[in-house]
Amino acid sequence: MTTLQNDTFLRALMRQPTDYTPVWLMRQAGRYLPEYNATRKQAGSFLNLCKNPSAATEVTLQPLERFPLDAAILFSDILTIPDAMGLGLYFAEGEGPKFERTVRDEAAVAKLAVPDIGATLRYVTDAVSQIRRALNGRVPLIGFSGSPWTLACYMVEGGGSSDHHTVKAMAYQRPDLMHRILDTNARAVAAYLNAQIEAGAQAVMIFDTWGGALSAAAYKKFSLAYITQVVALLKRENEGRRVPVIVFTKGGGLWLEDIAACGCDAVGVDWTIELSQARARVGAKVALQGNLDPTVLFAGPEAIRAEVGQVLASYGKGAGHVFNLGHGISQFTPPEHAAALVKAVHELSPAYHG
Repeated sequence: MTTLQNDTFLRALMRQPTDYTPVWLMRQAGRYLPEYNATRKQAGSFLNLCKNPSAATEVTLQPLERFPLDAAILFSDILTIPDAMGLGLYFAEGEGPKFERTVRDEAAVAKLAVPDIGATLRYVTDAVSQIRRALNGRVPLIGFSGSPWTLACYMVEGGGSSDHHTVKAMAYQRPDLMHRILDTNARAVAAYLNAQIEAGAQAVMIFDTWGGALSAAAYKKFSLAYITQVVALLKRENEGRRVPVIVFTKGGGLWLEDIAACGCDAVGVDWTIELSQARARVGAKVALQGNLDPTVLFAGPEAIRAEVGQVLASYGKGAGHVFNLGHGISQFTPPEHAAALVKAVHELSPAYHG
């Protein structure tokens, strides 16, 4: 394999010294970039784009051509696993993801099985291999998956939801069914991430987008327990190097200590928590990733620079911080504002290292 020219991101995840704070952006390949929209239009649909390894490679690399980011993240969708389970993923115009079949009763749960990754999700692992070749050692590649609970939210609700009442009702009413769904999901997520690692992903991230919708007790039981199961099953070394694992629960600031104890190498934090507090609570155990509010990117470059400075100062001196947004970049963000953020991180962060 090609030697990595910039491993700052991987070293930061392992809390090893770096010259500056590495930066990448959640959803960095996306609709805020005109070149992404052009490629998506060419592909015909979002799902076609995900399922075509060459197109997925092209859009993964687009933000790196524009900004000096310190990592690439596989372009894919969070719902590839339930789609591979046969639930019939489709995207309704302006409405986001939907499933033709939901998992709401004993019969539907009984049918669920861990998909054969090689057969059903080959397009993802092919994309990982192709992206690694195209990166040619420029920066590391991050693979990812939705968390077992987040996938279950879509599988039970049949799409996005504002209050998740169907899936939460099932968790309380029929915990036996919910645990069966989550156990199947956890085994599928682990197999999927391991396949990505084998194909060349150099770090992996678990997106627990809806963990924060749960109560503290339910979070531990239905989300974190299964993230912990996934992490325990992951291949942690490849190509002679550790493969770090990042866990991100949106709204999970209340449970940082518990998340940090799940076996991951880094915890992603959203913008609702002060990084200095997060570091005081878990910093000796894991690296932290985050946590600029994505809406800061609607302000001008000077305001962005000031807010970047605040985030860096809040984390303070030393290793173990990966700069990121507290959630995905908005599709309405001006690309030059993203450029201002990356520039500010690279210019202001060396003062906190060395």
